[in-house]
Amino acid sequence: MMRSLVSLLVISLCPGLAFSQWQVQAIATEANFRGLSVVDARVVWVSGTQGTFGRTVDGGTTWTVGVVPGAEKLDFRAVRAFGESNAYLMSAGPGAESRIYKTTDAGRSWALQFQCADPKGFFDALAFWDDSHGIALGDAVNGRFQLIITSDGGAHWTALESKSLPAAEPNEGAFAASGTCLVARGNADVWFATGGAKASRVFRSSDRGQTWTVTTTPIPAGVESAGIFSIALRDARHGMIVGGDYRKPQESAGNVAITRDGGATWTRADKPLPYRSCVAWAQDRWVAVGTSGSDVSRDDGATWQPLDQQNYNSVAFTPTGEGWAVGPKGRIARFVR
Repeated sequence: MMRSLVSLLVISLCPGLAFSQWQVQAIATEANFRGLSVVDARVVWVSGTQGTFGRTVDGGTTWTVGVVPGAEKLDFRAVRAFGESNAYLMSAGPGAESRIYKTTDAGRSWALQFQCADPKGFFDALAFWDDSHGIALGDAVNGRFQLIITSDGGAHWTALESKSLPAAEPNEGAFAASGTCLVARGNADVWFATGGAKASRVFRSSDRGQTWTVTTTPIPAGVESAGIFSIALRDARHGMIVGGDYRKPQESAGNVAITRDGGATWTRADKPLPYRSCVAWAQDRWVAVGTSGSDVSRDDGATWQPLDQQNYNSVAFTPTGEGWAVGPKGRIARFVR
């Protein structure tokens, strides 16, 4: 009863807010979280600055937190987990600061699997088709995006042949703000999104990165701080991209677009949002988050309802709708329907 009264009070005082809200959870760290991997309703992994990772196995009632030895200065922008014990971390940074680690014992130990050897390199995101087959994306070096793949659970990461690497436009890059500018789906499909150049684009491959097609999207770009920050697919054909200019977080200028053909074409959504760094499908609705708050849409972006005005970097959900969002200073919140 008390919870119902509180919800009614919130709605009466803030009529623009949707009924679903975030429930803040406690973790013993001030790290800035950008990496988030929701395995199921119980198991969730997070990652962030100062080499930090966190894990819950009871739906967020309790969280454990740790720091990867030797990685205390790294920023883990992406985490991908496969259960309570197995997880990958990817750090973003120039040259050797871009790394991939793996644990098979719930974070008690970590194996360094990959370290960028090119001082010009900067890796942005990590995605997997299954627990053995994965792909990582880096910004362009010598005019081509960097892509590495594994087929043995990360024991070996192999760079795609240069002829397979997509060409980048001048100043074009990916954004590591939420670890979701790259997404893998099914057995071989993969997409990544960009900005910074004169136009924002989506690259897609149906053969694990061996060949690529590219589509220009209506998300505004034109400066190094603007473009697509996140891409998500709810099935093989329907998806959404969000972004904007992170230096102008309150500016709304067509920062949402949708696809109904697997990313071959993108259409700007009717309702604009301010800068959003991540979007995710939550069983029957889209949820987008950013530095100025979070929003929900049940009609593919035609309309949005604000959820709150807290600062979040990333959001993710299970297929049945359990979800979490993460942000600065150890912020973790569970989605309450």
